[in-house]
Amino acid sequence: MIEFQIDGRTINGYLAEPAHSSGPGVLVLHAWWGLTEPFRQACDRLAEAGFVALAPDLYHGKTTASVEEAEALGGALDQDEERWRGDIAGALQFLRQRNAANNRGKLALVGFSLGGAYALDTSVTLAEQIAAVVTFYDSYPGLDYNKASATYLCHFAEEDQFVPTEPIVAMEQQLQAADKQHTFYTYPGTRHWFVEENRPEYNAEAARLAWKRTIEFLHQQLD
Repeated sequence: MIEFQIDGRTINGYLAEPAHSSGPGVLVLHAWWGLTEPFRQACDRLAEAGFVALAPDLYHGKTTASVEEAEALGGALDQDEERWRGDIAGALQFLRQRNAANNRGKLALVGFSLGGAYALDTSVTLAEQIAAVVTFYDSYPGLDYNKASATYLCHFAEEDQFVPTEPIVAMEQQLQAADKQHTFYTYPGTRHWFVEENRPEYNAEAARLAWKRTIEFLHQQLD
């Protein structure tokens, strides 16, 4: 865990770096549980693959394993758009400064559920900074994807109790209309949170494949 200052604001997060301490930068945005172990592990996995990975703590120290409490925390943060957008922008700035010699101006976002929606939003609001976006579970139709410059890789659960098919289809149509490169995968027999090892929905085979595709995609976009 690290603490860093951006524009007078203190942001906490988890930083993982490759053995050689350099590589393309990837910002990891956690799900509505907060910055829990699966998302720190995601940073470690990315670092092992050669990326510098930073996960900002968007809840400022709060975590939960309760769906009800997570829903309340996520809902409250959704309403504080200035805060989460500011934290993400600050984390991107820190990542860029730390890795300025290696990322050649390119950064990627990897987001899970709530963090996936924020990643999609950031690809539009900070389009000039984001070259690639990977999302797990979530969709975000209605954004002006014409403004984006990212390439998208999106992983979805087949039996998702939180994300129905309709918004996924709508987002794909909007990306197509905006002429943005994108790849959508749906994993048979999976449910929301299928890549998180501490959840009962975890599906080892689907998680392995999703991560394989993610690492390959990020190398293609950032190397």
